[in-house]
Amino acid sequence: MSAQDTKWLVPDGWMPPKGSGAVEGHEAICVLNIGDRDATVTMTFYFEDREPDVVGPLQCLARRTRHYRLDFPHELNGYELTPETPYALVVDTDVPVTVQHTRVDTRSPQLALMTSTAVAAGPRSGR
Repeated sequence: MSAQDTKWLVPDGWMPPKGSGAVEGHEAICVLNIGDRDATVTMTFYFEDREPDVVGPLQCLARRTRHYRLDFPHELNGYELTPETPYALVVDTDVPVTVQHTRVDTRSPQLALMTSTAVAAGPRSGR
């Protein structure tokens, strides 16, 4: 793994409303740490109309995965992400990991699921 595997970009965030079905609408960030050291995780939320919000430190243990539900403040050190607000996200870690972003939208009975691996920030990202 290279140094770029410690900064991950999620350019399209938009927390759906909870919905009324058995499954609640939400977004989640999954961190996969296959290394031998625990990872310290920091999430920076960027918005169209205000300065970024920084959440952390969070933790993903060595040789483990950690799913952070973005609608559960207790998993984000009390941070509350407002539903239906566009945002982008940068996930920084102190050891190499892989990051995945998932959205579950339950406003329709058919549901909608979107998931993608975040983009690893390369050396040309300026950060």
